[in-house]
Amino acid sequence: MAIPLRATALLDDNIVKIHHHQHRIVIVPAAPNPSWFRPNFIIRHHKPIINAFPSSSQAKRLLNAVRAVSTSPGPESSAVSEGTANLLDSVEVFDLNGNKIAISDLWKDRKAVVAFARHFGCVLCRKRADYLAAHKEKMDAAGVALVLIGPGSVNQAKTFAEDTKFKGEVYADPSYSSYEALRFGSGVLTTFTPKAGLKIIEAYMEGYRQDWQLSFEKETRTRGGWQQGGIIVAGPGKHNFSYIHKDKEAGDDPEIEEILTACCP
Repeated sequence: MAIPLRATALLDDNIVKIHHHQHRIVIVPAAPNPSWFRPNFIIRHHKPIINAFPSSSQAKRLLNAVRAVSTSPGPESSAVSEGTANLLDSVEVFDLNGNKIAISDLWKDRKAVVAFARHFGCVLCRKRADYLAAHKEKMDAAGVALVLIGPGSVNQAKTFAEDTKFKGEVYADPSYSSYEALRFGSGVLTTFTPKAGLKIIEAYMEGYRQDWQLSFEKETRTRGGWQQGGIIVAGPGKHNFSYIHKDKEAGDDPEIEEILTACCP
């Protein structure tokens, strides 16, 4: 039986909770109770599912249930268009020392897997960083660089790198120019979906945490935190793109086999 789903707004406390009340489950991510926006997800079901903190297996069953009615289209794996490649030629990002670098220089002389984070405080982006870094040895063996770019300041990028101990390179794109050139999605409806909400719960249960200080800094708030990211495989050569995935919603990770096939055949 299909499970009717509805998303509304509320954030509470410092731990993920699942509240059970009559015929609804309220999924509440952790937050410092911000007043400007209070996101949450309410999942309605024809009968109660759980009435306590879920085990990881329960969370996975919930996630599978939501996937049955809240699936997004598959990732786009075609090459980047010539027009987009030309736009990227004018995009610049910053390394952790504040040095300005043409983004295409990141893959001009090498092949690179480049992940674009939603923002540097995003809990799902921190999980994605580990998701990719778990395969860095295979990338290293193939001579492929692992890069993460986030929309925000150099200081935010530094904090992300220090907090996550990310094994790849980290760059900041404070102007969001690379996101605009690649036409990554953005908007409230792509951020607060039932599927994304359950992925947040899953991430918290695995020990990941949102950095709320980064999440509510000006560089993030000016765009509302609604930016979506993606992953590309590019190089060697400025206009050589072998793979692109554009996130349809928060936490829309492609299958790792797709990325590895593109970068490390």
